[in-house]
Amino acid sequence: MITTVSRKSFWDRLKSSNLIIHLILLILSIMALVPFLMLISASFSSEIAIGKYGYTLFPQQFSMEAYDYLFRDFGQILNSYLITLIVSLGGSSVGLLIMSLLAFSLSRKDFRFRKPLSFYVFFTMLFNGGLVPWYILITQYLHLKNTMFALILPYLVIPWFVLLLRTYFAGLPTELFEAARIDGASEWRLFFQIVLPLSTPALATVGLFSLLQYWNDWWLALLFIDDRKLFPLQYLLYTIQSNIDAISQNPEMNSGVIIPTQGVRMAMAVLAIGPIIFAFLFVQRYFVRGITLGGIKE
Repeated sequence: MITTVSRKSFWDRLKSSNLIIHLILLILSIMALVPFLMLISASFSSEIAIGKYGYTLFPQQFSMEAYDYLFRDFGQILNSYLITLIVSLGGSSVGLLIMSLLAFSLSRKDFRFRKPLSFYVFFTMLFNGGLVPWYILITQYLHLKNTMFALILPYLVIPWFVLLLRTYFAGLPTELFEAARIDGASEWRLFFQIVLPLSTPALATVGLFSLLQYWNDWWLALLFIDDRKLFPLQYLLYTIQSNIDAISQNPEMNSGVIIPTQGVRMAMAVLAIGPIIFAFLFVQRYFVRGITLGGIKE
């Protein structure tokens, strides 16, 4: 009888605790990490080992040949990292400020042009002028070709992010705004000292999305950048991969150098994804809350 009671109490405590949920989440987290670990392992494996053993959790034949190939022009890699950091941090910061100001205006019911401006923002999500007029605008009218502004300006305002922030701002308590106005607060003070501190989850989420947009972009560099000194990291890796594919398809172009094709691909992925993981870890506590509260209006 005592054994039965103790067993029941043990299972009751186990069910009431979060141990089972934590174990399940731990297993799922480990499963999610396995592909990334295999990616790192392949980048440190020799080309022969990858062809013989495939992708494994640990390198079967440790080799640095993929990184040696990429870092032959270490100065270019370092410069591309610097360009990407400047564009990503600068563009996402300025863009977040502009989108927040626009979204706050659209969330205000007393704003006279709220509806037509909201329609204009939404309209740009459905239609655009096309690639050719856009290219002519950037190169011929704004004269931004071969400048970092060509990598920053096109992504400063993303309509979907504006609507996400607008929905979040609209859910903030209006009583705080009215009390601040009674105390004599201006619109700028209202925005920077009340709205922004209350909107940290939404701002962190949109800021991360914007940072990822800039970090992963190579399309703008392909269109507007010819100067290698302004190549962002993703576009530099894209050109390296294109050169490797061209050499692989045309052996006569090879000058006798053996290129670790598979290893280089994995090493490029490691170089590209590494820094952005730390940005995600920094804002991950706001991530789910920001999406939920920004997408649901109470």
